[in-house]
Amino acid sequence: MGPEVIRESEKVLRAVADMDPAVDLAFDHYDWGTENYLAKGEMMPEDALDILRGYDALLFGAVGSPAVKDHVTLRHLLLKIRFGFDLYVNLRPVKLLDGVETPLRNAKQADIDMVFVREGTEGEYAGVGDRIYTGTPREVALQTAVFSRIGTERVIRWAFDLAEREGRSVTSVSKGNALSYSAVLWDEIFEEIALEFPNVSTQRLLVDAAAMFMVMEPERFGVVVASNLFADILTDLGAAIMGGMGLAPSAGLNPEGTYPSMFEPIHGSAPEIAGKGEANPIGSIWSSAQMLDYLGHPEWGAEILRSINEVLRAGAVRTPDLGGVASTEEMGDAITTALALPKMAAQL
Repeated sequence: MGPEVIRESEKVLRAVADMDPAVDLAFDHYDWGTENYLAKGEMMPEDALDILRGYDALLFGAVGSPAVKDHVTLRHLLLKIRFGFDLYVNLRPVKLLDGVETPLRNAKQADIDMVFVREGTEGEYAGVGDRIYTGTPREVALQTAVFSRIGTERVIRWAFDLAEREGRSVTSVSKGNALSYSAVLWDEIFEEIALEFPNVSTQRLLVDAAAMFMVMEPERFGVVVASNLFADILTDLGAAIMGGMGLAPSAGLNPEGTYPSMFEPIHGSAPEIAGKGEANPIGSIWSSAQMLDYLGHPEWGAEILRSINEVLRAGAVRTPDLGGVASTEEMGDAITTALALPKMAAQL
C-alpha cells in the first residue's frame, strides 16, 4: 500500500507548495521494491544510493510482500538507505490525536504525548552474524548487536538536546541487567551525557518495564531514547496506544545534512489491504509534515498536523481502521481541504 499513501502525501505537499511560493517542491518517483525484485532480482539498483544522494529529502511509503522474504525486503532496501545515508536518528512521535480513542481505558489525550528517538544505524540491526553448518542438526545462527561509543553518544545527546528545547524529560530504555556488554555501555553513556544537561530530568527503564509503563502510566514519558530493536518494538506499541498503526509517522534523520533524510509511516505494506483503497494515509501525511519541519518550514508542518486533527475531530471522514468507510483518497482529500480553508477564509 506504499504507493497509495504516498499519493496522498504528495497531494498535501503540492497543496502547500501551491499556497506558499517559499515552499518550492519538485518530485521524482522510483518504483523500487518487491515488484522490482520479482522482475529484476533486486530491490533497487546497485547505484541507488548514488541516485538518491543529491536529493534534499526522501519520502518512503512501505515495502513488503508475501512473495519475498521479509529479511530480503528490509535489508536490501530500507536498511540499505538508512545505513548508507547514516540516518542515525529515527524520530517517532507517539501522540493521541483529536477525535481518536485510545485503547487505554483511563488515559486522557494529554497523557499520551511522547516522542521516541530510535538509534537507526547500528544496535541489533547492524547485520553482523553468520550461519554455520546450515541444513544439518548442528546448524548455528549468530547475530551480533553492534553498540559503538560514537553511535550511542550521538543519538543520546540528540535526544537530550530535543528534551531541553521542548522542556521534556528523557527516558533511556535498555536491558542492562541481562545484556551485560552492549546495554551496560548504553547505560553508562546515558549517565555521562545526563551530567551535561542538569536541567533535564531523567529516568532509566528496562525495556520490559517501559512496555508496562507505556500502558499503565503513559504520562510519565517525554522523550524516550532507545536502541534500534527496542524502540522499533515499543513504537509499535505506541502506535496501538495512539489508536492504530495507520496513524504513526517517523523521520529518519541525518542531523548533519551530509545525506538526505527520509520520512515514512512506521506501518508496513499490509498486503491484505494493499490496492483496496482502505489504507489510512495519516501516518504518511504526518511524516510529510515532519519533512517540511526538516526542510525549514515548521509552520507548514504544524499546519498539516492541525488539519489532520481537524478532520479527525469532525469525524465525518474516517478510514476503516478508525471505524469508518472513507477511502485512502477521501482521507487525503479531506486533509487537503482542511489545509486550504484558513487561506480561503482569509481571502474572503
